[in-house]
Amino acid sequence: MQYNNNYHNGSDVMKHLLEPKRPYQEVGVSLRQMIANQQYRIGDRLPPERELADLLGVSRTVVREALIMLELENLIEVRKGSGVYIINLPHLSSSSCSVNAAGPFELLQARQLLESNIAEFAAMQVTPNDIANMRRALKRESEDLAAGEDESGDREFHLAIAEATHNSMLVELLKQSWAWRENNPMWLKLHSRITDKDYRKEWLHDHQIIFAAMIKKDPAAAKQAMWQHLENVKLRLLELSDIDDPYFDGYLFNSYPFEIAKKRN
Repeated sequence: MQYNNNYHNGSDVMKHLLEPKRPYQEVGVSLRQMIANQQYRIGDRLPPERELADLLGVSRTVVREALIMLELENLIEVRKGSGVYIINLPHLSSSSCSVNAAGPFELLQARQLLESNIAEFAAMQVTPNDIANMRRALKRESEDLAAGEDESGDREFHLAIAEATHNSMLVELLKQSWAWRENNPMWLKLHSRITDKDYRKEWLHDHQIIFAAMIKKDPAAAKQAMWQHLENVKLRLLELSDIDDPYFDGYLFNSYPFEIAKKRN
């Protein structure tokens, strides 16, 4: 039996398995290596995100996710209004982040693709009972917002839209995407930096636009409204969690807006 020369020993196999699979992980490995090589020492402040992005040739979103990864590994500390500081030296052989752990903005991008199409299909299938469920979810979301409670109404609204497709597989996909978000350490770390909760008012307004499209049974408008809603979520979270520049314009992912109406013309 012949073996591929690329896997002639155990260390090569392990190296292959541990290779990062996502851009933020590659950037995280590069930053970890820079710290290990003593380009930065304990107590040093890392350059601003914009400089790191230029240095490494990536977007600031990727740098943001890489910094969250290193923060979870207890290598850096984010000090709001001050910057990012080295607090420990890395062990290059280990990482507390799974190679399959999606970054928070990657999760949002996946939701954007999934849920915009779910909304389009739901608008074709929606029944009066589905509309009542969505209205109930919006009412709960509004009450939760007024009472300063959790975001369960938000989840309930998105779930009501998935259920309006009357397709159990789409409902399960929606539930799974939310479970990934709720159990993702990088998502939780990102949200731990956000103290301003006014963004929830904006998202409620987005939901009302989506709901209006559902009432009209307008698939194109529903798809566009859901896409724009999750685009707004991405940009707002990026802005609210920004360490270096509160006026950053929110560039991420080369995420181009899409407008179904224009495609039809």
